[in-house]
Amino acid sequence: MSVPTSVVEKYRTVHSVDVAAPAERVFGIIADVTNWPLHFAPNVHTEQVESDAGVERIRIWATANDEIKTWSSVRVLNPADGRVSFRQDVSTPPVEAMDGEWIVTPVDAANSRLDLVHTFRAIDDDPAGIEWIHAALERNSASELDGIKRLAELGDQLDELVFGFSDTVHVEGDGADVFDFLNRADLWPERLPHVARLDLVEDLPGVQVMTMDTSTKDGSVHTTRSVRVCFAPNRIVYKQTEVPALMTAHTGSWTIVRSGTGVDVTSRHDVTVRPDAVERILGAGSTVADARAYIQRALSTNSTTTLRHARDHAEGRRG
Repeated sequence: MSVPTSVVEKYRTVHSVDVAAPAERVFGIIADVTNWPLHFAPNVHTEQVESDAGVERIRIWATANDEIKTWSSVRVLNPADGRVSFRQDVSTPPVEAMDGEWIVTPVDAANSRLDLVHTFRAIDDDPAGIEWIHAALERNSASELDGIKRLAELGDQLDELVFGFSDTVHVEGDGADVFDFLNRADLWPERLPHVARLDLVEDLPGVQVMTMDTSTKDGSVHTTRSVRVCFAPNRIVYKQTEVPALMTAHTGSWTIVRSGTGVDVTSRHDVTVRPDAVERILGAGSTVADARAYIQRALSTNSTTTLRHARDHAEGRRG
């Protein structure tokens, strides 16, 4: 895999944080880019496009100054030196070029320091573009560093707080009709009994920002805000940017796979429990395990309801 040539340094930013965790743990969080959307607020979706001998190409969808941006970067991972260097090979305006480096420095066996360096050029060296990039880097870098610090300092507790699960329904129908049902979330208030209200904006084709009111069996209504990236004809990924109080993060996906004369449709959820909210929401003495069970039951109920209605929609069109 070829590595893009270095950016001619025009502007440079450095953000740093001290972490009460070993350097190896911090480096591991940086290296595991596929879990960034679950861990870091700005990241909506990340994909490892290719990987070879410590060099990888990744694609990222993320919020920047309240806008959804996507770009592609090549990263070089050097765990021996605690460094991950990156260069954007496909940038999004107003960025003309950007590169940088994560640097993890051990302080002692239990503490480390993390520096995040960016260098960039703006298209036409436009002052407004330069200001926009500086503001986005200031906000996102601080959020990512805080996220890494929080995760690393959780230690083994993180494994208890993060969990995932899937529900699958077989559909004797056309996958295109299933995708249409899932993609047209603006019609969900008419189609799904648990969706009380949904506002959807799609300024970029295939990138949807939606605010949804979901009603529960006890009559309460929860408002969530999500960003979805739609990959026609068989996959939609999303991140809730405004989550219920029992979670700190929730990402998910809908996938459609051909099976026999129909398709299998799977809803996937990945969640991080908010530990300080468990007893406040579920009552004194409640545990993280109780919260995991409660969350899975609620999410699975809604997603299987959506899957069944998508099945009925697609099978009705076929038959």
